[in-house]
Amino acid sequence: MVTLSSSIEHWARATPEGLAVRYQDTRITYADLFDRTCAAAGMLAARGVGQGDIVALLMKNSAAFIELTLAIGHLGAVVLPINYRLGKDEVDYIVHHAGVKLICVDEALQENAGDMPKVVITNELEHDTRAIDPTASPVRAAMLVKPSDMFRLMYTSGTTGRPKGVIHTYENFYWKTLDHICELGLTAADRLLVVGPLYHVGAFDLPGFAMFEVGGSMTVLRDFDPADALQAVQDDQLTGAWLAPIMLNRMLALPERQQYERDSLKWVTGGGERTPAERIQAFSSLFPQGRYVDAYGLTETCSGDTMMQAGSEIAKIGSAGRALAHLKIEIRDGDGKALPAGEVGEICLWGPKVTRGYWRDEQRTEESFFGDWFRSGDMGYLDEDGFLFLVDRKKDMVISGGENIASSEVEHVLYQIENVEEAAVIGLPDEKWGERVVAVVVLRPGTSLTLEAMQSHCSGKIGRFKIPRQLIVLDALPRNPSGKVLKRVLRDDLATHMSGEAS
Repeated sequence: MVTLSSSIEHWARATPEGLAVRYQDTRITYADLFDRTCAAAGMLAARGVGQGDIVALLMKNSAAFIELTLAIGHLGAVVLPINYRLGKDEVDYIVHHAGVKLICVDEALQENAGDMPKVVITNELEHDTRAIDPTASPVRAAMLVKPSDMFRLMYTSGTTGRPKGVIHTYENFYWKTLDHICELGLTAADRLLVVGPLYHVGAFDLPGFAMFEVGGSMTVLRDFDPADALQAVQDDQLTGAWLAPIMLNRMLALPERQQYERDSLKWVTGGGERTPAERIQAFSSLFPQGRYVDAYGLTETCSGDTMMQAGSEIAKIGSAGRALAHLKIEIRDGDGKALPAGEVGEICLWGPKVTRGYWRDEQRTEESFFGDWFRSGDMGYLDEDGFLFLVDRKKDMVISGGENIASSEVEHVLYQIENVEEAAVIGLPDEKWGERVVAVVVLRPGTSLTLEAMQSHCSGKIGRFKIPRQLIVLDALPRNPSGKVLKRVLRDDLATHMSGEAS
């Protein structure tokens, strides 16, 4: 048995009263979680969901999100978590491209689900999905599936105008889980804070659902609030967490942070940017018994490809750590040739946790591999000790508040503005968000455009977090001889200019 519900059934027999999930005032034991999973599976089966069907979750964090995820796999179906911050048009594209059979959607988000067959999750159902359809017969026996079967689709922003559906098999998930259990030393005594959105690999996979493999527990918060997160650490004596950089920054900035009991926390995984010594020291003042585990990973690999080894944080400042046990990393040039230590090239990955490709997109799948090696699109180098150093982010990608935003998606919307002749979207450093989305435009002669008008135009067409927070009007965009916009030049020039203004 390899479905995600298999471990729930195991611990329901071994430690039935063991805590599996805490969500707000709801505490769910392993025995109860398995009963809920079977009941939710019965509800889905009554709506025609079967093996191989794709079921989307357009939901914020809740106990229901976990129960439905387990139930979907219990039936041999495929779960598709969708970023609830996306606009209606973006959700519509994903569900139709994926071929979704049914969508489970929070009541407050159902307008974005369009006319899809749906199950609406009310405030009451967030805590217990058994009330969705009490007349449906529970499905106790999980569907037999193979390690190579797909269990999840995750759509991720790329450098083209449309998101890509990343295929995750059970094999991908379990090899990832094995490495994370080993690297973080997870046991049944561990209690994880889940405060990032579960549609994201950070919350779901780093280590996320790996807790259920060892019989540990998860405390799930619906939304992130720094005080609520610290309160949860104190109340449940939590031992680990995944935090996006902005989350950690907000916790460090909380004036009353020292009033909470925080000694139980042993580690926090993060990553996605260079971690300065100052942040490591600040982290130690917040969690005196814990360590910050810098990491690097991709949606295409179920996250967590490298982790910083204990004791190397200062000596290897700027590194995202070393590859985990069952993953290989090479740095390759544009022709796919492996480069020696110290030379910058594209980060390429090989191993059983790497996706086999993109859903219904053979061309992008083929373009993303050098043979069996996945091309990350990130630039970096390995030192002589095998530590990975990131040099540049994915091409044209903006990372704001922990969210990946493809610049081309935003540019597509900007070009719909009549006054815009040329547009380029970049990320510039932002103290709160890490990066802010910036629209750089060239206007048609004799026209004008305000930030407010641009934001109003974008509203509803793309997720709010993708709408540019700053508008810059230039006479021309820098381009190379073939006419391509030089976004690195644009970022460097504007960052330098704004730094000069600030000083």
